[in-house]
Parts: sequence; structure tokens; C-alpha cells
Amino acid sequence: MLLDSLFDWLLDGVPGVKGPVDIADRLGRDFAAAGIPVERLGVFVTTLHPNVVGRAFIWEKGKETRMAALTQQVKTSPDYVNSPLARCTETGKEFRWRKGEPDQGFQYLKDFEARGCVDYICFPLRFSNGEVHVMSVNSNAGFTDEHVAGMRQVVRALARVAEGFAMRRVAENILATYVGASSGARVMAGRIFKGDVETIHAAIWFSDLRGFTEMSSRRSAKEMICILNDVFECQVPAIDKHGGEVLKFIGDGLLAIFPIKERADAKERCEAAIQAGRESLAAMAALNAKDGSELRIGLALHVGDVEYGNIGGASRLDFTAIGAAVNTAARLEGIASKAGRAMVLSEDVMKLVTGAHAPAEAAEAFEDLGAFELKGISGTRRVFAAR
Repeated sequence: MLLDSLFDWLLDGVPGVKGPVDIADRLGRDFAAAGIPVERLGVFVTTLHPNVVGRAFIWEKGKETRMAALTQQVKTSPDYVNSPLARCTETGKEFRWRKGEPDQGFQYLKDFEARGCVDYICFPLRFSNGEVHVMSVNSNAGFTDEHVAGMRQVVRALARVAEGFAMRRVAENILATYVGASSGARVMAGRIFKGDVETIHAAIWFSDLRGFTEMSSRRSAKEMICILNDVFECQVPAIDKHGGEVLKFIGDGLLAIFPIKERADAKERCEAAIQAGRESLAAMAALNAKDGSELRIGLALHVGDVEYGNIGGASRLDFTAIGAAVNTAARLEGIASKAGRAMVLSEDVMKLVTGAHAPAEAAEAFEDLGAFELKGISGTRRVFAAR
């Protein structure tokens, strides 16, 4: 009766859950309450992500249900490649081992047996697109034929629920990877119409690789891609760490924003952008020291209003930020190159981060480079270099 209720709950789309961990938790608890002697239950679902190839949701008797990431390193390890999970995924067939049977050289089974396991089953979760994922169960007492039949029935409904969660997860991963986490969330929430934009206040980051054109003329395209990946890897983690969002890679350039929700937070967000800049430059220095290279980036920080949203044609849109403030940041980066400085700030940023400091203290942190004309922008702008 309890398994029927669990089946119906899955069939109804798991109402009331916050995420997959809640599903694994109920599966384990309801199996145990139905008299099935489950000690450990795992649901393993692969995904599409540049760093994480899958996730495992683990319920263990007497422990808190948890989620663990499956990295490419783990997936290609000998223990995983030669495991019941991999066997079930590859063949699409149920796998069962009971104490006294050969362990087939599977380290997983050796480890589980050492912890008292006498019965272990991998059930295939078949998705409609042909993919196979897995639910596994361990028992220290053994499963009866009735137990196995009951779990098989539940697995049928679980596969449909897991597929829905997995497809949404893939969509979120792809959007976060290609347009950014915040932009991706907006798209998933329905911001998909051309011209659907909003004005936001933000610290703006614009950087590029010095000498890119000349470098491209004497290196292969493959070498340049490797170089750009290394350069961007020095910047993106620092931007993410400090609450920024990368919006676009423009050849060798990078556009990012640090959104300011309340004007009172402007100083903090600009400081976060500056700190991300310092960490990026430190990462570049470490890369050069390691590789014996002399790669350099120029970085400009500005603050202002940007138009943030969908721009493009009827069937091809880009979620990005445009506006005078973005143009100013791009022009300021040219000043960084001309002045031979790694990181420059607009006067607007400098005033925000030094507003409470005495002039002498501000001078220690920032150097006034003077006033410059910026192409396409009227008047002159004072530019400061972070020391």
C-alpha cells in the first residue's frame, strides 16, 4: 500500500519537493517503512555541464540524504569504469549481486561487502531519449522477490520524474554556461522576447589581451585558443567569486558586470570588482611564471546604468548589456593600454571607493593619470590606476 502511494506521488510529479535530494530521501524512507531492508539507496543521473558530468543523490539509513557531484575525473577512474553502475548504464540491464557470488572484480562490491552488504541491485532508469541512468540499493539482510518487484514498479515512475528534473538541469547548465547564471535564470523565467530589457545599475568590467593581433599573426589558431582559454581562466573564477557575471567573450575581450541592487551597495560592488581585478592579475602573473610566458591583460572598471536584456533578430537573441556606460568602459580599456597600466578605473568608480578616505589615503591606493578624451564620447574623463 505504501509503495502504491509512493508510485502515485512520483506519477503526480512529486508535489511539495524542493529538489532531487528530497526525492531520494522519500524513496529511502518509504522503502524502509514498507519493510524493504534498504541500508543505502542512490540515484545517479548524468548531465551536460563543462565541469560536472553527473550527480548522485544518496540516502543512507540513519544519515542525512546528500548530493555528490560526479566529475569527469571520477567518471574515467578505473573504479567507476569497472563498476556495476557503469555496467548498468552501458547495457541498460538490471544488475544484481548477492553475497557468495563472484564480485567480478568490482571494487564497489568489495567495499560494500566489507560494510555488511549481502544484496546489491542496480535498476536502469530509462529516459525517453534512450539514455540510461541508475538507481541502486544495498541491503544487509537481502531482498525477497516481492521486494524487488515493488522497487521495479517504483523505478518506472521514478524514471519519468528523473528525466524531467534532468532536462531542466541541462537547460539551466547550458544557459548558465553560455549566457551566465543570472541571465540564464531570467531566460528560464520567461524573459525570451526581443526588446525585453531593463535598466540596471552595475560596475562594468572590460578587459582584453594585450598584443592579441600581433600574437595571432605568428601563432596557429589552435595555439591562440589555448592561450585565450588560459587568459580567461585567470579572470572568470575571480569574477564569479566576487559576485560578478561574465556576459560575453568578444574575441580576446571579456565583458562582465557586478550588478548593484541598491545604490547604497555601489561602493561594495565596485570594491568587489577591484578585488576581482587584483586576483585576476595575480593569476596572470602566476600563469606567466609557470609557463615562462609574458601574457598581459588590460582591464578597465566603470560604473553606471546599462540596458540589460534581449537584443537580436526574430529567432536569434543575445542576452547582454549595452549603453553609454558599457561604451565608456570599453574606451577606458584603451587608455589602460596607452598608459601602460594593467587596471584603470573611471573617476566614478574612484569616488565611490575612496569617498570616505582622506586625499592622502586615496593617493596611496590610486594614481591620478589625468584627463583623457575617449573616442566617441564627448568631453574628457579623468582616469585612475589602481596601485
